Amino acid sequence: MKKYLYPSLLVVFGLLAAAIFLFKKPITPQMPTLKERHGDLAAGGEWLNTKAAIKGLLAKLRSKPDDQKSRLLLAQAYMQEGRVTGDHPYYDGAAMQLLEEVLHAEPENFEALCCKASLCLTQHHFAQGLALAEQARQLNPNSGFVYGLLTDANVEMGHYDEAIKMADKMNAVRPDLPAYARVSYLREIHGNLPGAIEAMDFAVKAGYIGLEQTEWTRVALGHLYEVSGDTAHARGHYLMALAARPGYAYALAGLGRMAAVRKDYATAIRLYQQARITVQDYAFADELTDLYRLNGQPAEAKKMAAESIAMLASAAEDADNNEQMGHYADRELAYAYLKTNELNKALEHAKIEYERRPDNIDVNETMAWVLYKRGAFAEAQKYMQVARRTGSQHPVLLCRAGLILSKLGKKAEGQVLIEKSLKTAPYLNPEVEAEGKKLLAAR
Repeated sequence: MKKYLYPSLLVVFGLLAAAIFLFKKPITPQMPTLKERHGDLAAGGEWLNTKAAIKGLLAKLRSKPDDQKSRLLLAQAYMQEGRVTGDHPYYDGAAMQLLEEVLHAEPENFEALCCKASLCLTQHHFAQGLALAEQARQLNPNSGFVYGLLTDANVEMGHYDEAIKMADKMNAVRPDLPAYARVSYLREIHGNLPGAIEAMDFAVKAGYIGLEQTEWTRVALGHLYEVSGDTAHARGHYLMALAARPGYAYALAGLGRMAAVRKDYATAIRLYQQARITVQDYAFADELTDLYRLNGQPAEAKKMAAESIAMLASAAEDADNNEQMGHYADRELAYAYLKTNELNKALEHAKIEYERRPDNIDVNETMAWVLYKRGAFAEAQKYMQVARRTGSQHPVLLCRAGLILSKLGKKAEGQVLIEKSLKTAPYLNPEVEAEGKKLLAAR
């Protein structure tokens, strides 16, 4: 009887396979939806307008699934929502899904390529973002937006001369808020802080008061004043940003830093806690680690350091498992592990980031500082020389460079840098400030 069973089973399986082939419908990815905002982010007309716009786009796509224009607009809306809420893991993933669908249907869609490049830069996939921006430029060499992407990508990869060329082209095509902001950053990293402040002021004035992009830029202007040692102007810009956009997390964080300058750590902690409730940003947890320590709360500092590492490690793991998405966070992890005195892990992650972009000055500064903390002063100096190649006058960079030189026996040269740093803005990094003051006191 068994000899008849197998042919019968084969027939049955064949019929089942045919049925699956004939009647199975293609599975379309579930359309990503909008999350509710909470607290200050849910107040005001902006949230109502955002919800209405996204609801309309979702309705269009349900009725006409091949409407690629609406799909692209929805992706852009989700990218902006990620900026506003800080929920990049969800919204960047949602936007990337939509953009991949657009590009599958229209491989040479210029706007979709630009948006995908922008997402890659947000996720710190800088090499991929640069390649996509170059691809987009081939399609439309007259777009100011694409030159902004090329500026950012080249900066992050350490191609500073090329970044300047791209920023010049961007401003030639369309001088506006994003264009002025790029000029400001390039001036800053080349040591021209007054010029950076001037360009960022142009950027703020080119924006609409209250919009997230404008107030982000105003906060950036405030930070430039911080770096230059002008805390009064810095505080003024943070207050203006908060007045224009109530509850704005990055303005609250700026005011928190100003409270810390006055050694009012309790107020600084409260402001950072308020910022964290509004926006998910690991940087808030990282800075709270220092504030709790300065306020004599070691247990809270330890807890916050662990939370910061957990957030970063999760993002890094996602990035390792997904070539397109997931935030590369190894540079940030290196600094986070230094705060918990896990020097081997700090070096491991600093090296990973260095392998990705060995020409970037910030990455070289990270390598230098990790090696300094490990006592490898001569090796640290090799990376610090690269970190300083653009002539940046950032006080934290100068102090770190001075500490390394001092450890190598070049005390006079090192002390000049440390003194300049502490005279300008000693409050920018409590750990570096403490080490700088300790070394100067030992003269």
